[in-house]
Amino acid sequence: MSIQKSKRDIEIKIRISEAEKELIAEKMALANIRNREAYLRKMALDGYVVRLDLADVRRMCYLLDTVANNLNQIARRANETRSIYQSDIQDLREHYGHLMEQADEILRTLSKIKV
Repeated sequence: MSIQKSKRDIEIKIRISEAEKELIAEKMALANIRNREAYLRKMALDGYVVRLDLADVRRMCYLLDTVANNLNQIARRANETRSIYQSDIQDLREHYGHLMEQADEILRTLSKIKV
């Protein structure tokens, strides 16, 4: 069994200042990348690294789940009693409103991204 030689066998060297080295380290930390060689290769080939904060998306998923649960409860009650309470409909509307606010916030944030 022979050991396969690495496909990355060409070395490219660059010289940078201490300030540039620190800036690279800061940008790597922001992108949550620890491997400098991988980071520099990615930047050289693609020109950018995108790191998304998905907290807003997680919040929206939570709100979606809440609305879906409320809707299921209302549907179950309607099937059992053949009536729907106004308070249930109001609760659903409020949760739906929060969901749409979260979706709008996510869209506003995404629209600010410059490529």
